[in-house]
Amino acid sequence: MAARSPHPVDLAYQALVQSGVLTPDPAQAEAAGILAGIAAELESTSGKRSLFSRKTHVSGAYVFGAVGRGKTMLMDLFFNETSISRKRRVHFHEFMDEVHREIAVFRVKSADDKGRRDPIPFVTKPIIAETRLLCLDEFHVNDITNAMLLGRLFAALFAGGVTLVATSNVAPDGLYKDGLNRQLVLPFIDLLKHKTRVFELQAATDYRHLKLAGQRVFAFGAPEVTRPALDRLWQVLTGGQDGHRGEVFSLGRSIPVPREAMGVARFSFAELCEAPLGARDYLRIAESFHSIVIDDVPLLGRTRSDAAKRLILLIDTLYDRRATLAAGFAAPLDALADDDRTAFEFERTLSRLTEMQSEDYLAGRIKAISL
Repeated sequence: MAARSPHPVDLAYQALVQSGVLTPDPAQAEAAGILAGIAAELESTSGKRSLFSRKTHVSGAYVFGAVGRGKTMLMDLFFNETSISRKRRVHFHEFMDEVHREIAVFRVKSADDKGRRDPIPFVTKPIIAETRLLCLDEFHVNDITNAMLLGRLFAALFAGGVTLVATSNVAPDGLYKDGLNRQLVLPFIDLLKHKTRVFELQAATDYRHLKLAGQRVFAFGAPEVTRPALDRLWQVLTGGQDGHRGEVFSLGRSIPVPREAMGVARFSFAELCEAPLGARDYLRIAESFHSIVIDDVPLLGRTRSDAAKRLILLIDTLYDRRATLAAGFAAPLDALADDDRTAFEFERTLSRLTEMQSEDYLAGRIKAISL
């Protein structure tokens, strides 16, 4: 078989390595090559608009590995450099929420049929019409409703010519592990392994830890002191990328991301904790980015009780997801809050903030703690 010519996905990855943004890594390079091959095959057939060609399935990829290994970065390169128009990238849970909403619409429209009609054709028809390439971030099955649905849903999508490229922290055989009636998801796992190339991203190290070794991730003082410190951390975490505006979708609405690059997002305290955000919103942010930078965390007195409660919830979420946090605080952690209404809860937050700046946490060696 003749060697494949370099694809823009290959070239974009090589450029990041050559510029020093990325450290050379054989596993990442291999994954980039797999994704480049998929992009090339999709592009080679994208101009053929016959009914047959639209339903010809191009095998996708399921890339899994531990947090911080570069999955998001590789998905960024692949999606941006694949030059077909009918492509979509979305978080897995957001995609499944949309599917369930469409099923609910179908049930209302088909109320007279008393459940005799299958909603899957109704749900998948517009997806197939609009999407040749479906990129799903953070593929993770954690509830029985999705477990029961996935097999029929993706069988229809694959039959319609949709190519799936997904990232996950777990291997296909680990999906819905120990879940109720797990046997219901096993046919889907077999289908997934048949329709995608499963690749474990066994990068040698967690690059967040490598980049942050010896760095102070928290800064204290006035904004004119903390912001330059966080600017430097941003440069370290993103390899010098400027970043761009983005958005995260949660429960059908958009949460603006003022600045993002290379799996890192930057917000102000006001944007995260004074906005009407809740637990699901923070979970979606934590699922979308491996590192969060927060500017201008103020003193948290009684007039900021609501914002303090949101900060507590945010830190709990980032901690549970093992996300990296860099932040600028107006005062040392033990002097940050003065509000008896949140004092008890904030004690745990202080403990977690202290832990989140430790070498062990940044190296990813913290074990899950049930509280």
